[in-house]
Amino acid sequence: MQQTFLSLKKKTIDKLTLNQKRFVAEVIGTFIIVVLATGAVVIDAKFNGILGIPFIAFLPFIGVAVGVYLFGKISMAHFNPAVTLGFLITKHITRLQLVYYFTAEILGAFLGSLFVMYIIGNEANLGANSPYYAFPLPTIFGIEVLASALLMAVIVVVVFTKGLRGYGGLVIGGIVGLDIFFLAFISRASMNPARSLAPALTSGVLDNLWLYWSATFIGTSIVALLVRKKFAGNK
Repeated sequence: MQQTFLSLKKKTIDKLTLNQKRFVAEVIGTFIIVVLATGAVVIDAKFNGILGIPFIAFLPFIGVAVGVYLFGKISMAHFNPAVTLGFLITKHITRLQLVYYFTAEILGAFLGSLFVMYIIGNEANLGANSPYYAFPLPTIFGIEVLASALLMAVIVVVVFTKGLRGYGGLVIGGIVGLDIFFLAFISRASMNPARSLAPALTSGVLDNLWLYWSATFIGTSIVALLVRKKFAGNK
C-alpha cells in the first residue's frame, strides 16, 4: 500500500516538473520572439524606416527558429496562444495545459515588451501591430487569418513529420518571416495574440488589438479542425 502511494506521488511530482519545464520554456521562447519581432520594428523606426520589411521579417525568423531548436522537445515550442489553441483542438495538449501555456506566453510577451521599452526604445508604440487601413477591413482581417493559418499548417507538417529531419526550426521560422515579408504591408502579419497584446497594453495603443485577438485564433483553429482526425489516427 505504501509502495503504491509512493509510486503515485512520484508520478505526480514528475508530471508537475514536466509542466514547470514547459512553462519556463514558453516564457523564455515567447520573450525571445517578442523582443526580436517588436524590437525590429522599434529599431527600424529609430533609423527612419531605412532597414524596412526585410529586417522586420528577418529578426522574427531568427527568434522563432532559435526558440524551436532550444525548446521544441520540451514544450513543442508554441510561443503563441493561437498555436496553443490549435494544439488543444488536435488534442496534443489538455485544457489544464492550455492554462499553463497561455499564462507563460502572455508573461513572456510582457517581459519582452518591457525589455524593448527599457533597453531598445519606445518608438513605433513598442512595435504594436497596426494594419494598413488603406485596404478594406475584410481584406485586412482575411490576410491575418491567412497568415495565421499558414503558420499553423507549417507547424502541423513539422509535428506530423516529427521535426522534418532537423529542419523544423528553420521551416517554422521561415514561414513567420515570409508571412511578414509578403503580408505585413496589409495586416502587419502578427500571427500571435501575445506578440500583439504586450506592446499594445504597454504602450497604451489598443485600437487594433481586437483584430489580432480574433483573426489569429480563427486562422489556427481552421487548420487544426481540418487535421485533427488525421492526428487522432496517428497517435
